[in-house]
Amino acid sequence: MSIRNQLMLKFNYEPNFKDDDFYVSKSNEHIFSLIERWPKWERNFLNIIGEKFSGKTHLINIFIKKFKGIKINAINLNNNDLKKIKIYENIILEDLNEDIDEKLLYSLLNIIDLDNKYIIVTSSIPVVNMNFALVDLKSRTKNFLLQKIEKPDDELMFALILKNLSDRQILIDKKLIDFIIKRIHRSYSNIFDFIYKIDELSLKKKKPIDIKIIKEILGE
Repeated sequence: MSIRNQLMLKFNYEPNFKDDDFYVSKSNEHIFSLIERWPKWERNFLNIIGEKFSGKTHLINIFIKKFKGIKINAINLNNNDLKKIKIYENIILEDLNEDIDEKLLYSLLNIIDLDNKYIIVTSSIPVVNMNFALVDLKSRTKNFLLQKIEKPDDELMFALILKNLSDRQILIDKKLIDFIIKRIHRSYSNIFDFIYKIDELSLKKKKPIDIKIIKEILGE
């Protein structure tokens, strides 16, 4: 059933990592389908690329819930992690960027390869495009299967706005969501910034969201 025909539900505002709470559209269906097919992947190294708020964390939480594994934030990677991963088949390295101990990362990838484990790395830019100084590490990044979360299409934008406003107990006419979609810049950051501003104004004005408030937030 299309999200446009569903009733608006009310939720307590807290993260929810259920499969059915992740809205699949043309922007992300290729990645969602891929993680569901584990371990039938072309490679053991997967890089999920997407901007902030694009759903990378949501996807890997779905993966871990279903297939188990260990999640490590890249900025906190240390020697002890290289020991801890021994008992896991799936390793998630979240939010990788160039500000990392390259030797540690190279050692991690070597362990994955030698022990025939699987790794999912999330990042805002492709791992293969990162400007690592360590030549062997740079070479190793070419082993990754790259999967990018595309900019949100209209259907996903509608779903994100509807769900996140519902989470905040904010009711809004669906026609107003269509109005927003036609005018807001197509990026996940802008969508969530817009949702934050609606939430803020809703609490401040203590009245239903209408076209006037929408235009105020949009700067029209």
